Amino acid sequence: MAQSETTTDHPPTSAATSAATSAATSVTMTHPQIMKALSGLMLGMFVAILSSTIVSNALPQIISDLGGTQSSYTWVVTAALLSMTAATPLWGKLSDLFSKKLLVQISLVIYVLGSVVAGLSQNTGTLIACRVVQGIGVGGLSALAQIVMAAMISPRERGRYSGYLGAVFAVATVGGPLLGGVITDTEWLGWRWCFYVGVPFAIIALIVLQRTLHLPVVRRDVKVDWLGAFLISGAVSLLLIWVTQAGDSYEWISWQTWAMTGGALLLGLLFVLVESRASDPIIPLRLFRNKTISLASAASLFVGIAMFSGTVFFSQFFQLARGESPTMSGILTIPMIAGLFVSSTVSGQVITKTGRWKAWLVSGGVLLTAGLGLLGTLRHDTPYWQIAIYMALTGLGLGMMMQNLVLATQNQVAPEDLGAASSVVTFFRSLGGAMGVSALGAVMAHRVTHYVQDGLAALGPKAAALGHGGTAGGGIPDLDKLPAPFREVIESAYGHGVGDVFLYAAPFALLGLVLVVFIKEVALKSKPAAHAPAASNEPAPATETAVKA
Repeated sequence: MAQSETTTDHPPTSAATSAATSAATSVTMTHPQIMKALSGLMLGMFVAILSSTIVSNALPQIISDLGGTQSSYTWVVTAALLSMTAATPLWGKLSDLFSKKLLVQISLVIYVLGSVVAGLSQNTGTLIACRVVQGIGVGGLSALAQIVMAAMISPRERGRYSGYLGAVFAVATVGGPLLGGVITDTEWLGWRWCFYVGVPFAIIALIVLQRTLHLPVVRRDVKVDWLGAFLISGAVSLLLIWVTQAGDSYEWISWQTWAMTGGALLLGLLFVLVESRASDPIIPLRLFRNKTISLASAASLFVGIAMFSGTVFFSQFFQLARGESPTMSGILTIPMIAGLFVSSTVSGQVITKTGRWKAWLVSGGVLLTAGLGLLGTLRHDTPYWQIAIYMALTGLGLGMMMQNLVLATQNQVAPEDLGAASSVVTFFRSLGGAMGVSALGAVMAHRVTHYVQDGLAALGPKAAALGHGGTAGGGIPDLDKLPAPFREVIESAYGHGVGDVFLYAAPFALLGLVLVVFIKEVALKSKPAAHAPAASNEPAPATETAVKA
């Protein structure tokens, strides 16, 4: 699939040769040429985001049809985030070693396979397993989009094109829930088509990528750090399983908690040990000596909590607290997506013109913290105009922070570490999202149960005996089948429960704001990473020309 790329079979023997090779490939691309090259990439990015958002408004119906619980609801989302998180560093490292174009195409194929089987699921277990496969493909698309763009475009110009990626993200984010809602509400389609509908887009993206994306590739002998990949995957998985199950299957303070957290810590320490000795580590630990990378990675962790929590829990709020249809649920979230669309596009354009980016990060942190704090006041009867303002503030903050944290990181790394550094920031954002959805999903299940019990107790002893509204102890309720008094209790419980989730998420956004305040602003470079000449004491740019480790 990558036959059209220029390939060199032997690595350069000196920095001078590297610089010469880099100079030879340095061809200034016009805006139309860049947009043509990025067209397939943006379409692939659209597919990746669509797969994450299209099921959000369909999930209450999906889990109800498959007989799942609130825990199943959370895991359908978390499973994709988990595999995406674990796979992201590996995709990033592979992009420094192999053809980026081929890796993007492989990611799309993996996504298609996972989607087709997910649509055939007959139980939540199968669906969760397929979401893991989808997440691996989406992780590749998310990480590689930023890396390929950085290989062609200078940091100074990259803000403009990051804005375009942000716009694609916004369109897919708003279009996904809307499309998912319409598909779910259409009798002759049904929720299974939420998984099938992305397949044609992925196939088109494969064809467009083959025709438009051309990057030079230099082959070299490589050794992929599979042990490191296994250890980081195991550590993250144990941590997320613990967060999801604690307080439900076992107490927060229990032997299971100590076993899982201890196991995750042990695997994490082993990962650090392996990475410190690996010739080609998945995450080069020396990257964290750079203060900007450390701070941006930590800030991305907290941004991920806010980003994924918003898309996951709003669908439950509008459908279960306000009785809206899946389609209407998607329409009602437009203010948040509009805010994200505007801020990501505008900030990218202004950063390209001025070269200044820190003010956008700080402003985004302020808006995100304020938006989540205000969303913490949500109740089932909160006027929609207030909710719309709170969502818009949250979206504006996310748009200013997401792409620009990656940009700040890419601007301060050597070309040979571009893929690894970009994927590190994406990794922590995905990790934050996975941990946030897991932890906040567990919190929500606990709070909703608490509010339902209180509401039923207020209706009298006979109502209290029904437990969770007669929904089999924690299942996702079908509001249409509940008597009016019970329905009011359930709606109130979900409205208050979702408000609590956002209130708990707000302090994490505040931590992200504190971290970005300490990031030092460095002038954006004027040359793309693939073409930047190497310093005399550094290896050649490994984005396209790599030195054998």
